[in-house]
Amino acid sequence: MIPAAFPPWARAETLGASMPEFASFQDEPPQMSSGTVGKTGFLHLGFEHRSGKTILASLERRVPYMVQRALHCDEQMPGLAYVFLITTTGCLLQGDRLALDITLHPRAQAHLTSQSATKIHAMDANYAAQSQTIVLADDAYLEFLPEPVIPHRHSRFISDTQISVAPSATLLLSEIIQPGRKHHHPDECFGATVLSVSTAAARPDGRSLFAEKLVIEPRRYVMRQTGVMDCFDVFANVILCAPKDKADRIHERAGADINLADGVAFGACRLPNDAGLIFKVLGRETAQVKAKVREFWSVVREEVIGTALPPPYLWR
Repeated sequence: MIPAAFPPWARAETLGASMPEFASFQDEPPQMSSGTVGKTGFLHLGFEHRSGKTILASLERRVPYMVQRALHCDEQMPGLAYVFLITTTGCLLQGDRLALDITLHPRAQAHLTSQSATKIHAMDANYAAQSQTIVLADDAYLEFLPEPVIPHRHSRFISDTQISVAPSATLLLSEIIQPGRKHHHPDECFGATVLSVSTAAARPDGRSLFAEKLVIEPRRYVMRQTGVMDCFDVFANVILCAPKDKADRIHERAGADINLADGVAFGACRLPNDAGLIFKVLGRETAQVKAKVREFWSVVREEVIGTALPPPYLWR
């Protein structure tokens, strides 16, 4: 736990320091040390429900993070605050530390996405780290669906997400991980050195709901084996925190299938402590995986909000 007196990005700076999978990557980049200005970004977003719609009531940022304004462009949910997360550098480099803090106050509704994929460049020193804190108050609703993560060859990345969710709130959180720039060079496919992605959730009173950690080390473990990626390239991990009655209805509709001919596999299962669902997708191409995530997102909208998704934008 980081003391309150520390800067809000302090947790991002300490990520990886005690993780065994990053023990060999504690050296500092010779160009610029980790955690220095320009390599440590912070973004706080606070959403509030006012006069029938959600507004971006508080915003604090430190480069390279940037947000311009909240849009209200969803015809099915006109009160929904739609926000694009922007990083002015366009990629993650060795020694980068990013911290994202999202708070939704009671009855607030927001959709967050990124302006493009998160590209993690090749590294010969240290690693890149990202910490995320998500707090949802009573009856809040958040869709956090960023574009995919693309780890380049020899990249090292750690991400940690801490969630506090009220029993009546709903969180839809998606992470899509590509194998790398597989159409750029044969060695780019599963060429990352290490990716460590962890997520944990609790109630506002501190009661733990679940925790999950995914460690990908292609140099140590064969990715093309049954039980890992087999013939698939792209992986999506979708977490839904929702009231039990809504989660049960969504689970009934989510289904599960393995279709090797089409190159896609998916399925949903329940999270412990009646926290919600986890939905996983494997595919050979990113478009297939994103389509399945959108189908699940559509079911969530219908069961939780009672509205349909708008047609996908042309650039999606």
